[in-house]
Amino acid sequence: MSLQEKSQFIKQQALEIGFDACGIAKAEYLSDDASHLQSWLNAGFHAGMHYMKNHFEKRTDPVKLIEGAKSIIVVLLNYYPKNYPFTGKPFKIARYALGEDYHFVIKKKLNFLFEKLNEKFGPVNGRAFTDSAPIMERAWAREAGLGWMGKNSLLLNKNLGSYFFIAELIIDCELEYDQQKQIPNCGTCNRCIKACPTKAIVSPGIIDSNKCISYHAIESKDVIPDEIKLNQNGWVFGCDICQEVCPWNGMSIPNNTDEFNPTASILSFSKEEIDAMNEDEFSIQFKGSPLKRAGLKGLQKNMKNLH
Repeated sequence: MSLQEKSQFIKQQALEIGFDACGIAKAEYLSDDASHLQSWLNAGFHAGMHYMKNHFEKRTDPVKLIEGAKSIIVVLLNYYPKNYPFTGKPFKIARYALGEDYHFVIKKKLNFLFEKLNEKFGPVNGRAFTDSAPIMERAWAREAGLGWMGKNSLLLNKNLGSYFFIAELIIDCELEYDQQKQIPNCGTCNRCIKACPTKAIVSPGIIDSNKCISYHAIESKDVIPDEIKLNQNGWVFGCDICQEVCPWNGMSIPNNTDEFNPTASILSFSKEEIDAMNEDEFSIQFKGSPLKRAGLKGLQKNMKNLH
């Protein structure tokens, strides 16, 4: 098979498996993104996420992560819900966390795609990733022609907006690479910057995690600062404000992945229930849910601070 035929086969298989988009980039050092990341770290915008400093070379050069890496297959999977169960409620959970943990859902699909590659091309070495290793996922999706960096630092796709997961297969097989990049289409729009109640978007594409509601509602185990607490807007896990106001998300369509439908635990979610839970009950009720990232104490902390 020619490189073009191999790439076409991969993209076709990705769509048939259930991914919403697929692009392919050459595995190489991301010099501009490395400089951007270093500046972001130097400014302290990573807040308490000290792991962002780790494995800098692997994060910016996939060949350092996977020996012999030649190609990065990037896929997108829509998670926009058919119905958002927290509309009108005093607290909210980010849309990506309503169903089953995306890591498990996507890894299963990626591994199936990997099997298809090995069946078709012979032995292919590589690994599947979804937010599970030091990889600059948005940058690789951009390089694979799947979108551009929005002013809220998220990847925007002209067909999908930004409510999607990004995942990769890094393999040692040469392919035809997507040279056509999506042109940034934010123009003069600053809705995300203006809408952020804590002013976490300090400049286009730059997020100060110290001010980010999502960081404090998921990653941080510390007491929520008063300036964040007063602008929490009901978010107890994650935050979708900058996505809600983005014009590109005005055309979002519901996902086709049953595993992302709101679980029974999410549909019954209440402050009283969370306050009364112990750790064992939480582990059972939210098994396989992204909410386990914050933990019971984190959710109790976040809900206590609601205004």
